Amino acid sequence: MAGWFLTACFFFQDWNRTWNTPNPDVTPCFQNTVLVWLPCLYLWISAPVYLIYLRSHNHGYICMTHLNKAKTAVGFLLWIVCWSDVFYSFWEASSSSVPAAVHFVSPTLLGLTMLLAALLVQYERMKGVQSSGVMLIFWLLTLMCASVSFRSRILQALDQMVSVWRYTTFYIYYALLLVALVLSCFTDRPPLFSQTVKDSVNLSFVVLSKMFPEVWLNRVLFMGYQRPLEEKDLWSLNPEDRSQRVVPQLVRRWNSECQKVKRTEQGTLYSPKRVAHPEGKEGQPVEEAEILLVKTPKKTKEPSLFWALCLTFGPYFLISCLYKIIQDILMFVGPEILRLLIRFVNDPSAPSWQGFFYTALLFLCTCVQSLILQRYFHVCFVSGMRLRTAIIGAVYRKALVISSAARRTSTVGEIVNLMSVDAQRFMDLITYINMIWSAPLQVVLALYFLWQNLGPSVLAGVAVMLLMVPVNAVIAMKTKTYQVAQMKSKDQRIKLMNEMLNGIKVLKLYAWELAFKDKVSEIRESELKVLKKAAYLGAVSTFTWVCAPFLVALSTFSVYVLIDEHNILDAQKAFVSLALFNILRFPLNMLPMVISSMVQASVSLKRLRVFLSHEELQEDSVEHKAVDGVFSWSRTESPTLKRLNVCIPEGSLVAVVGHVGSGKSSLLSALLGEMDKLEGTVAVKGSVAYIPQQAWIQNSSLKDNILFGQERREAWYRQVVEACALQPDLEILPAGDETEIGEKGVNLSGGQKQRVSLARAVYCDRSVYLLDDPLSAVDAHVGKHIFDWVIGPQGLLKDKTRVLVTHGLSYLHQAHLILVMLDGEITEVGSYQQLMATDGAFAEFQRTYATVDQTEDDVSLMEKEEKQLNQKTKDLKVGKLTEADKASTGRVKLSVFWSYLKAIGLALSCLSLLLFLAHHLVSMFSNYWLSLWTDDPVVNGTQPDRLMRLGVYGALGLSQGELLSLIRPNLSVYSSLSRSVSGLSMLYDVLRSPMFFFERTPSGNLVNRFAKEMDTIDSVIPSILKMFMGSMFNVLGSCVIILIATPLVAIIIPVLGVLYLLVQRFYVASSRQLKRLESVSRSPIYTHFNETLLGTSVIRAFGEQERFIRESDRRVDHNQKAYYPSIVANRWLAVRLEFVGNCIVSSAALFAVIARESLSPGIMGLSISYALQLTASLTWLVRMSSDVETNIVAVERVKEYCDTEKEAQWTHQASSLPPGWPTTGCIDIRGFGLRYREDLDLAIRNISISISGGEKVGIVGRTGAGKSSLTLGLFRIIEAAEGKIFIDGVDISQLGLHELRSRITIIPQDPVLFSGSLRMNLDPFDSYSDEEVWRALEFSHLKSFVSGLPDKLSHECSEGGENLSVGQRQLLCLARALLRKTKILVLDEATAAVDMETDNLIQSTIRSQFEDCTVLTIAHRLNTIMDYTRVLVLDKGEMSEFDSPSSLIRQRGTFYQMARDAGLV
Repeated sequence: MAGWFLTACFFFQDWNRTWNTPNPDVTPCFQNTVLVWLPCLYLWISAPVYLIYLRSHNHGYICMTHLNKAKTAVGFLLWIVCWSDVFYSFWEASSSSVPAAVHFVSPTLLGLTMLLAALLVQYERMKGVQSSGVMLIFWLLTLMCASVSFRSRILQALDQMVSVWRYTTFYIYYALLLVALVLSCFTDRPPLFSQTVKDSVNLSFVVLSKMFPEVWLNRVLFMGYQRPLEEKDLWSLNPEDRSQRVVPQLVRRWNSECQKVKRTEQGTLYSPKRVAHPEGKEGQPVEEAEILLVKTPKKTKEPSLFWALCLTFGPYFLISCLYKIIQDILMFVGPEILRLLIRFVNDPSAPSWQGFFYTALLFLCTCVQSLILQRYFHVCFVSGMRLRTAIIGAVYRKALVISSAARRTSTVGEIVNLMSVDAQRFMDLITYINMIWSAPLQVVLALYFLWQNLGPSVLAGVAVMLLMVPVNAVIAMKTKTYQVAQMKSKDQRIKLMNEMLNGIKVLKLYAWELAFKDKVSEIRESELKVLKKAAYLGAVSTFTWVCAPFLVALSTFSVYVLIDEHNILDAQKAFVSLALFNILRFPLNMLPMVISSMVQASVSLKRLRVFLSHEELQEDSVEHKAVDGVFSWSRTESPTLKRLNVCIPEGSLVAVVGHVGSGKSSLLSALLGEMDKLEGTVAVKGSVAYIPQQAWIQNSSLKDNILFGQERREAWYRQVVEACALQPDLEILPAGDETEIGEKGVNLSGGQKQRVSLARAVYCDRSVYLLDDPLSAVDAHVGKHIFDWVIGPQGLLKDKTRVLVTHGLSYLHQAHLILVMLDGEITEVGSYQQLMATDGAFAEFQRTYATVDQTEDDVSLMEKEEKQLNQKTKDLKVGKLTEADKASTGRVKLSVFWSYLKAIGLALSCLSLLLFLAHHLVSMFSNYWLSLWTDDPVVNGTQPDRLMRLGVYGALGLSQGELLSLIRPNLSVYSSLSRSVSGLSMLYDVLRSPMFFFERTPSGNLVNRFAKEMDTIDSVIPSILKMFMGSMFNVLGSCVIILIATPLVAIIIPVLGVLYLLVQRFYVASSRQLKRLESVSRSPIYTHFNETLLGTSVIRAFGEQERFIRESDRRVDHNQKAYYPSIVANRWLAVRLEFVGNCIVSSAALFAVIARESLSPGIMGLSISYALQLTASLTWLVRMSSDVETNIVAVERVKEYCDTEKEAQWTHQASSLPPGWPTTGCIDIRGFGLRYREDLDLAIRNISISISGGEKVGIVGRTGAGKSSLTLGLFRIIEAAEGKIFIDGVDISQLGLHELRSRITIIPQDPVLFSGSLRMNLDPFDSYSDEEVWRALEFSHLKSFVSGLPDKLSHECSEGGENLSVGQRQLLCLARALLRKTKILVLDEATAAVDMETDNLIQSTIRSQFEDCTVLTIAHRLNTIMDYTRVLVLDKGEMSEFDSPSSLIRQRGTFYQMARDAGLV
């Protein structure tokens, strides 16, 4: 019945009363039905859905407040007013006249609705809703409908007699509606018992702010305008955007995809034979291979990451599709209203109010369109943000479980790129992906309206568009090829830079910076070549797509006027068509960009899929301690460990001995499950702790490194620190155990790092301890202390199972079991007594080296703060080492823009600007020409000059495309120049920084600069500049045209211009700072990730994966916390700016309506069609201007590293050095002292010694004595604070650093290799012949090993040389020294990682090959320097003794004590 009423009232509306009249009104029937029932219908439909939502989203309970009481009271009063109308109708019926049925039905329905509204207010309060969007919309809709009736009733009251009661109740009802609407705009107090409210962004506006989150941003932006925003000003992320919610969803979907593929693969295989094997990872029995193929299997199906992403993020993202459809439809309302306005101007009899109505309708539609569009973008950006979070989380989790073989195929650089560049590509694509279906929809709708306007002529335009498709398909294919090539180069570049940063000390000691810089330049050059090709290809693409809308317009107009001379191109046809062509321009311009983004994303998707599909480590069951089987680092390689079969008793100490490369460390890796098990079993009972050969230290305090996520138990902590001989170190360190340790432990000596690593394992209190040569880096007395107090039969670990890899023979007799390894096999097993009795290879080796007790001396790389030996008070500030990335504040300095422009070249900048100006002037003139054409008089049903008009219009359009295609390559060429200059100059500047810069700066910061910031400079800034200039000229052009057409707009434009500038400045202040905060919080993600990759084996061994995953998630969330407000800030800006634009559009239309008598339809059409474009251009202009400023921050941050402190010049212009210097190798040190930092004491002081050419000098001393400091001073890694060093009479402080460092050689304690061939690692400059390289390998005892490799010298070293043992890496460093063969050789603990036999061989090589050279050895084993010419003993940074070893022993001083500890006297 109600439906019939509605339909009847709507269709039998009196149009003469409503439309064709100077004073329009609606019928009483329409007022009493449609306008009353519409809001009721909305609430009754929304209520059930809303109630279900409230039931499932309980945010707590809000106590009764005055606001709540007022809302409820107003609801009940409205209910009473409605019911009073019903009772009045009954009273009327009982007296004389019978009122119409609608007077009973409408008030009753309205009364029930008001009652429902009052009850909903109370239910919302009980569910903790502070402000309701549903109710706000209801009150707004009701008031709008009532306003129409309100006007009608006032008009009726003036003309005729009315019912006083009904009119009075209606005015009360209207006033109460106003009050209800105002009350619903206020928020209630926060609910009780709800923790989330304090922390979360949106709950205070539950529904409204979910729809428009920019509502809550006003406070943040106001704060950002007053002062630079800080981290504490930001809100926490919404729970649904956090890593803990987002990442598991994707991981779960991806795992189910992988399982599906596994099941389908198993379905094609048939295996009749099962054997009793332990269960595999999936809980399925491992099947014996006797496999018959039912049919030849097709290519292995890959799991679909794309489908996993769709299932995870699709449901939320689908909301954006709904918004996009609404927005696309609303987009076509503008041209329709333009058509009506032109018709209104052409029709003098049309009542004036219709023009104002069209103007109001235009304003309303554009405002609704703006809100819908911004909501659409918000959903897209949030989806993109979640996608990035999920990808980073998934990559991090995968990196913790991939096998060693897979780890070698994916370098740190590649994985960092997956997290930075590839994740970013997905974020960028998500914003525009809907254009794939939206663009064709917009094209179809535009063509439909064009057909209505111009008829079949539009088919000519369709033909042009179809011709463009294959051209762009070819371009897209080619772009993909370039994209893959560019990503490959980028991976190589980041990988190489990462290695350079990790091995920067070696680069400086060997003066290799330029060789590696050239390698980076080479990769960068190939990357830029590809980028240039892509830019020229982009120019062709731009030309075709910019010309496309124009060619469509030209062909359509041409066909329209040429097929029939009576076809008149009037203003209505031309400008409505032009407005439609302008709409057409957007999808046609966007399509190639979206296709290009999709191409880039498909490359990224493949890279991510390959990484996430990598083989994971095998997980083995845990029963008892036993090893039985064959193991390899990769299934494709020959086995590393063969025929292993050993059972280790619980609670025993097992020693593993053998030569370098015999497989000792591999055995521990097999026990940890780090190797591929080809056959057999491994089982470990209980929890495991692992101490790797190269200690893995985190960038946090020393205390946190030891606790490793465990709770602090004070007594046990003190006991562990004491047992691991760390107490003296805590007294040395500036802030005790609160001292921050730099990345990779840069401010600890090798011995300290190893002791911290050991303390971490002991503190964690595990059942099984795997110790990979932890005593190699500590001196004799410390080694003995650690063995006695920790590892040995009386140590803290006496009841634990211990597997100790060692080269120290003095500890072997205390082991319960000894495993002797050779070439990956266990050749002998037994106790010390049994093996000696067997009289095998072990017994012979033991007898040979029994007298050579292990006398390791600590590697005192005591850097920086550690030198404050006498510091008693522990200052936490002094203990701080690394500097977090800081965000700059305030406006970006003009010098930053200037440095970018200088890198580009001012001539190219001016040329591009001129081309842009010319392009837009031609574009404006072509449209003005069209308006003149439409105003041409019609003679005998035709326009006489139409051919001339058409010809000029065509020429103007083609020249537009030509100008724009010239702009694109120009921009690309100069951006390539700027990229090249800024990238390489930054690298050069970073390499020129002193060593302390790298120790203080986390590598994540540097990688972030080289990866993300360089990518911004590479790709983002040039395209933003192009769009900024385009938008700027569009806005200026539109304003000029509107002012020419309707000069009255000049009153409005300045006001709106000021408003626009205020909004823009208000926004940019916060937007810029948010971008900086986001950029700064990105670095810690990569720093932590780098650290994790270096310590995966330790993290897995301790079972701490979950804690590290939580930390990574926390850092990602911290980064997104700054990114989310910047998304919302963009929406905040767009809504306000589009409102300004909508005001200009409405003003243009309004003044055109006012001045319709004096305005030609052509000029009016031109004005409004330009005004319709203005909103988008204005928003885009501010977006681009703020993007220029926020992204130029990348240049600022790159420039920041170019302006850091630099070390001395590498080379001097006129070098006075003779070619063979140093010729004799005399070293004269006079009163030498150095300090690590200005505010610290001298680390070494008053050293005065003279060393003759060819002397062999040993340098010994306890921890912190300053041994390594002296060598760092010799190489000028740290500059002298006092005194001088002369080599062959030349003051080294007067030399260029490369002149000095390239002519003396060091074999450092940490053997650093770079990924690349063995030959490159030995000779990066290609200065030596293959024969010389082979000779060096022979003398370093590596010839047989390298000859046995398939690729010989071309054998690829993995990142950090991980596919070689530590001992082999040490021997390669020796080979480097043999190649250089300089007159001075420094050995800094060079044999720490090799066994006794190899050490002896190395020492004999040094004696024979460097016989006539000066050799300085920081002693590792005292026996190696007993035959040296002299020994320098350092104590607390000063020279204690300096004489021949025999004299020093006779003096019975410090050296005698050390020799006695070592059992040498």
